[in-house]
Amino acid sequence: MRTQATEKLLNLTKKIRAVSGGTGASKTYSILMILIDYAGALKNQTIDVISESYPHLEHGAIKDFKEIMLTNGYWKDELWNDTKHLFTFETGSTIAFLSMDKLGKAHGPRRDVLFINECNYLPYNIVDQLITRTRKIVWMDWNPVSEFWFYTEMLNHRQDIDFITLTFLDNGALSKEELEEIMAHKGNPRWWRVYGEGLLGETEGRVYQGWQIINDIPHEARLERYGLDFGYNPDPAAIVALYYYNGGYILDEILYQRGVQNPELASTLKNHPPALVIADSAEPKSIAEIRMFGINIAGTEKGADSVRYGVKTLQDQRISVTARSLNLLKEYRNYFQKQDRLTNAFIIGQYEGECHLLDASRYAVCSLIPVKKRQELRKEIGKNIWMNQPQTNPI
Repeated sequence: MRTQATEKLLNLTKKIRAVSGGTGASKTYSILMILIDYAGALKNQTIDVISESYPHLEHGAIKDFKEIMLTNGYWKDELWNDTKHLFTFETGSTIAFLSMDKLGKAHGPRRDVLFINECNYLPYNIVDQLITRTRKIVWMDWNPVSEFWFYTEMLNHRQDIDFITLTFLDNGALSKEELEEIMAHKGNPRWWRVYGEGLLGETEGRVYQGWQIINDIPHEARLERYGLDFGYNPDPAAIVALYYYNGGYILDEILYQRGVQNPELASTLKNHPPALVIADSAEPKSIAEIRMFGINIAGTEKGADSVRYGVKTLQDQRISVTARSLNLLKEYRNYFQKQDRLTNAFIIGQYEGECHLLDASRYAVCSLIPVKKRQELRKEIGKNIWMNQPQTNPI
């Protein structure tokens, strides 16, 4: 179904077609519809859809692509290469879905059309190489969470850019329930500015920064804990695995789901390698029930200012996140220090944004830090004892 968003995008004519906007604006869906029409009408065109990771594509652009193709009766199983994530149209044109996390990958073959999905999560040096190797059209879309290279390196520096902002008001295909969900966030000024009005947000006040995205967990990484934040509906239950590796920690999203009962949580944990589970201590009954299934589980320590302490502890760590942890990455990028609505001053110890997986991560890390400190202390004491012992000369 064509929407006002689609019509606006069809009016863009320059090589680089940059599309910023809020949630429900139909940015990605509309661009994919245009690309599908393009590939079906012109012969032997090479179209690449690129994002920061394959899991991001699989749950976003690829899912939308298949839905559009099936809805319009264009899909044929024999034309889809699941290994290469590539669809070949009867015109000979192709649409391929590629992850692009290293500069070397950008030094690949040229293409006719490029679509960089959520381009703000890719480094500028990679994007610059991709644009250079694109002959005709470059589409880019993003949520304007904060300023990035498009605003500083491209906008007002190049003459070949069409820049447009879309909002949910441009998408007439939204259901009543989807509209109500969006409008329910109007009371959150920071969220509404970015995801409701499609305006550029501010980086100031983001709680966590500098986390790295990795594709796989190294074989040498050691599983230390699981973090569990209870939820049912509307809040999801969240489980994170915590690994220790080379002086830092790796977070891997295990579960993020609504409507999950305690036996299902226990079953999920049993299907993963064993480790101590640290859960929200506000639900002792749930902890006791999960323990009955043979899960080694304990409640996190809570007290005055425990959230602020936990956030500070997590901030102080060197953190990596697996690329498949899509919900965790979304929370990480949208978790902010709360501001006073009259003065805009930050409120110490108060935060805003979805944080179910972040809370689970906080539980796991905070339980581990005292153990690490005790281990380091024992090593230091042992070292001092050894250094203070009388040394004998070898014979």
